[in-house]
Amino acid sequence: MKKVIILSFLFISCYSVERDCIEFRTGSFEFSTLINDSIVKSTFIRTDNYEIEQFKGVKDSSTIRWVNECEFILTKINPKTNQEKRPIRIKILRTYGNSYDFEYSQVNNPQKINRGTVNKISD
Repeated sequence: MKKVIILSFLFISCYSVERDCIEFRTGSFEFSTLINDSIVKSTFIRTDNYEIEQFKGVKDSSTIRWVNECEFILTKINPKTNQEKRPIRIKILRTYGNSYDFEYSQVNNPQKINRGTVNKISD
């Protein structure tokens, strides 16, 4: 029994998740999510300092502040509501091919964490 536990621990501890976040710092991206039983898509262009998103025909811009190689804060440039004034923390959890998995939450509300996947369309 001890051998099984030790082997399992060694196998799990050797597994590491790929996080090549630099590849996703800039470019054109697509994000899909489920809202009210419908899958909706948004596209966005990210530069070193800005992110411009298009969702349902409406463009919205945010500033980007990189916390580290795999984590950044988005702050809307022209928020229309108090909700939009709150910055969003985004942390890239895993990268693979032209995609990455991430989690996001409002900076002041870390208890409500959501997850998603983004696909890179072009550089």
